[in-house]
Amino acid sequence: MGQNSAIIIGLILLSVISGMLGLGVAFAAVPFLGLFFTDLVHQVQPLSLLLNGFTALFSTFGFARSGYMDWKKALILSIATTIPSPLGALLAQHIPQTYIWLVYLAAVGYLIYRLFEPAKVEQKRENFRLAFMLAIPISILAGFLGVGPGFLLMPTLILLGFEPKKAAGINAWAVTLPSFSALIPHLDTARISWNLAAILIVVGAAGSFLGARLTSLYIPAKRVKQIFGFLILIMTIYKVSILLR
Repeated sequence: MGQNSAIIIGLILLSVISGMLGLGVAFAAVPFLGLFFTDLVHQVQPLSLLLNGFTALFSTFGFARSGYMDWKKALILSIATTIPSPLGALLAQHIPQTYIWLVYLAAVGYLIYRLFEPAKVEQKRENFRLAFMLAIPISILAGFLGVGPGFLLMPTLILLGFEPKKAAGINAWAVTLPSFSALIPHLDTARISWNLAAILIVVGAAGSFLGARLTSLYIPAKRVKQIFGFLILIMTIYKVSILLR
């Protein structure tokens, strides 16, 4: 199997899983693409952000079709996520890649904790104001790591009282625009194959839409979250172990 074929197949699987959570594919795509490309800032991050924007968009469509979208809150939240994201991406242009990977691993550790934490029985009242405020630093960190903010925003929304499937729908739209805005600082220095990128956009969008529909209609999110967390943890530890040799 050629490298491009392996990338396409792997991205389809990751897009379906991330679409189930309304995350966009970048948080899993960064360590996955890092297995094939050596330059984190100029190859992996711009391609991951591009894919994240399209996969999150089609995940949004999937959740909206199933009735799990609060468009008013999603649109307002997207303001707090879109404007700060380029700042983090600019910082990434001037910091050694090893440090970025280490920060990424720490973020993975937090996400794993949130994905495997036992579900709370009580339902809190939605605290949207705090969610809006927290979305700003989350988006700066996400831009720095070259991913959409959904990997932290999704568990934050759940912590703040949002029902998980509704949180996934809001999160999917809230990470679409910042993925594209964080891509802007990379445009002049990006080194990616646009032919491969076009194929990945198509298969990633289809996978994300399918994942969102599966979660909305058929599949409990608990096991999917754990599988997602396990996959990105293994890929990230492998990549960081290579960098630290």
